[in-house]
Amino acid sequence: MRSPRFSFLLKIGVTAALVTAFNWLFPANIGGLSVGIFALAWLLGLIIGRRAVRRPRLDIAIALALAATFCVSLAYDPGPLAWVMFWSALSITTLLPRTQGFDDAWRWTIRLLLHGFIGTAQPVIDLLHALTVKPRSKRRTFSSLVALLALPIIGTALFTALFTIANPVIEEMLSHIQLPSPGKIIEWTFVTLLVWPALRPHAIVTRLRLPEPAIGLPGASLPSVLIALSLFNILFAVQNGLDIAFLWSGAPLPPGMTMTEYVHRGAYPLIATALLAGLFVLTMLRPGTLTSRNKTARRLVALWVAQNLFLVASSALRTIDYVVQFELTAWRIAALLWMALVATGLILICWRMWFEKSTRWLLNTNAFAAASMLVPCCFVDLQASAAIWNVRHAQEAGGDGQQIDLCYLTNMGAPALLPLIELEHRPLTAELHEHIVAVRSDVLDALVRDQANWWSWTPHGALRLTRALALLGPAPQRPAPIPQNGWRNCDGSVDRTETPALTGTPAQ
Repeated sequence: MRSPRFSFLLKIGVTAALVTAFNWLFPANIGGLSVGIFALAWLLGLIIGRRAVRRPRLDIAIALALAATFCVSLAYDPGPLAWVMFWSALSITTLLPRTQGFDDAWRWTIRLLLHGFIGTAQPVIDLLHALTVKPRSKRRTFSSLVALLALPIIGTALFTALFTIANPVIEEMLSHIQLPSPGKIIEWTFVTLLVWPALRPHAIVTRLRLPEPAIGLPGASLPSVLIALSLFNILFAVQNGLDIAFLWSGAPLPPGMTMTEYVHRGAYPLIATALLAGLFVLTMLRPGTLTSRNKTARRLVALWVAQNLFLVASSALRTIDYVVQFELTAWRIAALLWMALVATGLILICWRMWFEKSTRWLLNTNAFAAASMLVPCCFVDLQASAAIWNVRHAQEAGGDGQQIDLCYLTNMGAPALLPLIELEHRPLTAELHEHIVAVRSDVLDALVRDQANWWSWTPHGALRLTRALALLGPAPQRPAPIPQNGWRNCDGSVDRTETPALTGTPAQ
């Protein structure tokens, strides 16, 4: 069995190796295939440095497999969502050996938050402990350690300085030694604070006793709940009735109001309303209370949940109508997915009430539903999906949408490249074709530069570039050169600064 001292030194070695790997993998910026390689190295470092995660437990094996899956996602096309999911899976892996297993999503959410905040202080705590404790002997204070090392360090520095002055060969050798810059020291410190908590998580994260999640409303007696549910149902019926009249049936709105305003104002506030309604249901009909056993209250809740589901459907229709009138973005795709998740949560709340499921069941099923939606999003390019939809529904491409927003595609970058090439091959006016060629050329050149550098290269980018070059052929069209007094806008158009004409009489 390994001694605690060997285990601690092994963790120091793993951390030093990860800091070195980070310094080598990211010489210029953080991105590309290197993100996935570093994530995989971190995962392997965890397996090597923490013996507990190698125990033959099914839950730990599942967490390790999930972390490895997100390493693949980060290597293929790194993004913030995949990184958050990887860190969560890695942190669950390192915390599971100190728990009895996965109990419920609420407790694990609190543990991950504590691990993220308190874990950053763990390297400092361990460093102070190492400076103040001498194993197998009496305690050594920090001042005694300074006194122990002062003479060797100061003496060595003094003699080195004298030899440097006396011997030009030593001076030449030392001149080639470059000390790390303050920026590099900050970078190495950041990586240490990031990876060390995974190897030595703080004990309070798993020892903290968390109560069962339960929220109660003051004054939530049975008569109060029945009156509230009745009023809520009437109020929601008015809102849903207006949506049926104007949004679903297409009836004309009152004078002075446009459909755009009606659609845009209600998309997101109504989702907040549905979430608040779900919170009310959880607090008013907690298991074991009188209200949860009352048939009238249960029926009113079922009716209210049904109205909330219709409210979510109306919010989704609003978002879709807004997309048709303007354009699709990755955030609007995420909003539609979020609405589907809210609807699933409302259905699960109703299911829990009728079949008397526990709070733990409700939390875990909602967490599973969220994970089932987030995991595929780590492997799907939502920006490219939005760009494809906008191009194929644009008026310029014969679609029923709005005019294409070339500035949005320019700012999107590489995900818009293939849709731009598709649009370029459509029959367009000469002016618009020139603008699209200019935008496509800028996006293509940026992707070529990224793929030429190993620290920004990704398999997804390589596949996209290969497909783009195959569609464009051996000699892609280039935009016309920009005049000397002009500049190109984000939509590919060119503006010029006209030279003002000289007017007036010459000076006498």
